[in-house]
Amino acid sequence: MNNSSVGEHALSVDNEYGEIRAEDDFDRQRLSDFIRERIPGADLPMEVRQFRGGHSNLTYLLRFGETEWVMRRPPHGVIPKSAHDMGREYRVLSRLWEQFPPAPRAVLYCGDPAIIGAPFFIMERRCGIVIKKREPIPAQLADSPSALRQVSEIFVDTLADLHRVDYEQIDLGALGRPGGFLARQVSGWMDRWEKAKTREVPLMNRLGEWFAAHLPPPQPPALIHNDFFLHNVMITADDPSRVAAVLDWEMSTIGDPMVDLGIALAYWRDRSDPDDLLALNPDENHTLWEGFLTRDELAQRYARRSGRELGLIDFYVAWAFWKTATVVEQLYARYARGDTTDDRYATMVNEPPVLARAAAAKLQQYGF
Repeated sequence: MNNSSVGEHALSVDNEYGEIRAEDDFDRQRLSDFIRERIPGADLPMEVRQFRGGHSNLTYLLRFGETEWVMRRPPHGVIPKSAHDMGREYRVLSRLWEQFPPAPRAVLYCGDPAIIGAPFFIMERRCGIVIKKREPIPAQLADSPSALRQVSEIFVDTLADLHRVDYEQIDLGALGRPGGFLARQVSGWMDRWEKAKTREVPLMNRLGEWFAAHLPPPQPPALIHNDFFLHNVMITADDPSRVAAVLDWEMSTIGDPMVDLGIALAYWRDRSDPDDLLALNPDENHTLWEGFLTRDELAQRYARRSGRELGLIDFYVAWAFWKTATVVEQLYARYARGDTTDDRYATMVNEPPVLARAAAAKLQQYGF
């Protein structure tokens, strides 16, 4: 197993992880006993820390002497159907590493909530640099436009390479149903919006209806990540032209790769974006820094590396803005219900209307 040792973690930033939040703790002895019987080398006392950041699944560092693993479990509270699927993420990561080295290898899955209170899986620990949301660009990259350009290039190259994976060869062909994929995505996210919304945003409904009536012809299917953005890509610490890991595979499936590219581009802030979109996260629009490629440059590089046609890419970027509005509303709803006390969720109430307007602006060229 390519799990890493404590000595390698001099590369980790000091605030990468810390003590477990009280609401996210569990029976550590029960977990230790469960792992000891199933993972070689896990017979030493177990130390646990919780990774900081992120708004979705809970992620923990498990340390057994000098050996470290990573554990992931769903968040607390009401979870949308098919979201936070630990079994799915385990299934993908237990095989994908064979053809796609940036995918960490998953080694153990448990669907029994009696162990820690929820299903979970354990995977190898990867080390490197992550440009995290709401945090400054790491010092190793911040003063080097050439390094940021290399990060941009390897980011989009990695996505194109993922879409070339032969998923049938690694027994992941049953992961999704390519036929009708985008139509199901639109109807599914329309339903999620209705279930999550904390107030009415009429433009969200108009957009959903428009997407359903104007679906583009699908591209040849690929294994897609479905949440591919800069903060889910770990860069090798001593070489910004290499990816150490791609993280968070819970929504991966087989489908239209333009959905993946649209999501990646929608998260990638650009100077052409509306002011209110840029103002949502004024201190973390990292991709506006000198050196980062523009959104158009990313798309052009993807097209060259993949050989795919991108004539309707703005449709997919708009769709990603719309989908993200629902994701954010789901997160805010958890806070509003009291399922989490994490105050990072409190301001998310402002984001869905802005994202909806950004989607509508992108679609004007198509007659919206």
